[in-house]
Amino acid sequence: MSEGLDPWATTLVSDYEEVMERFGIRRIDEKLMEVFGDSPFFRRGVIFAHRDLERVADAVISGREYAVITGIKPTGPYHLGTFQTAKEFVYFQKRSTASSAVFAIADVEAWEDNGQFFDVSREVAVDNVADLLAAGLDPERAYIYFQSREARVQRMAVIAARGITMATMRAVYGERGIGLYLSALIQVGDILLPQHPDLGGPKPTVVPVGIDQDPHIRLTRDVAGRMRSRYGLVEPSSTYHLLMRSLLGDKKMSKRDPMSFISMADDPDLAYRKVMNAFTGGRDTAEEQRRLGGDPTRCVVYELARFHLYDDEELKEMWDKCVSGERLCGPCKREVAERMALFLREHRRRKEEVRPQAEKIVEAAAESLNSGW
Repeated sequence: MSEGLDPWATTLVSDYEEVMERFGIRRIDEKLMEVFGDSPFFRRGVIFAHRDLERVADAVISGREYAVITGIKPTGPYHLGTFQTAKEFVYFQKRSTASSAVFAIADVEAWEDNGQFFDVSREVAVDNVADLLAAGLDPERAYIYFQSREARVQRMAVIAARGITMATMRAVYGERGIGLYLSALIQVGDILLPQHPDLGGPKPTVVPVGIDQDPHIRLTRDVAGRMRSRYGLVEPSSTYHLLMRSLLGDKKMSKRDPMSFISMADDPDLAYRKVMNAFTGGRDTAEEQRRLGGDPTRCVVYELARFHLYDDEELKEMWDKCVSGERLCGPCKREVAERMALFLREHRRRKEEVRPQAEKIVEAAAESLNSGW
């Protein structure tokens, strides 16, 4: 397992280029930007790399069907790091009317990794699905399910397991308990579910993730290649976004550390205070800042603006004034903190409007039980 590519850890990736070279992950190029450059995630380099995204780009251009798949471990509210994936999920659904969206409520992983019982996951999932709907997901073109209730996913995990050795699992994930290995196989089933005959059969499928989740992608692509002759599976494509840092800047934003993140359920006033205490790329004194300029590449506050809050022109102005020394950290923090509070208030308003719909979706998903491959 490569250091920094642990899907269950909170460590940051120190060298993205080294990771990309080691695992054959490619940069987003100009041809892909011609298709996806309408998204600020691509324009700003938040989504910076991919595997076989050309397949999805070709489907967008030709109007052919494709799918997008993601999910969440329902152990708490979305935070700004995981909500980035949710926004990308919605983007790929909206990018074409020929797309479908599949969303896994990873209650099996919540049990295996966190010891959280399935009834608790069901309660938490309502909040997670409400966030998705508030972000713009069209539920009419989406399939939302619980891992524990989806036999097609479980059956594919069983099928995928044949031929995978413990040595392979250790090489991909490191030394883990059997439960996390099982969870990883279930995620193989998740990623391949959009290609099940009941969901339209084989098709290009994109999985938007942080680069730390690439072990799941590699394992699934290997399984899809081995199972192609029997099921006609297409190796899934993936996009990779930068890992959003914790507010202290020392690790990735994670639900494992409540002080490291801003939650989509945070009170806006609390979020304001969190931004005001966040790590910046500023100098030790205002005089040094004016003379030498700041370093936005180290600044969590700039990162919040880049991922979630500012438009392109505002972000460029923020960068230019920071590096020139014109913009000091105090006023900058206050501006971003105010934007963050407004962002959360508006999201909360939309979320309350769609919560009854989220409750119905989760109730239906919890009561369904589907057949296997």
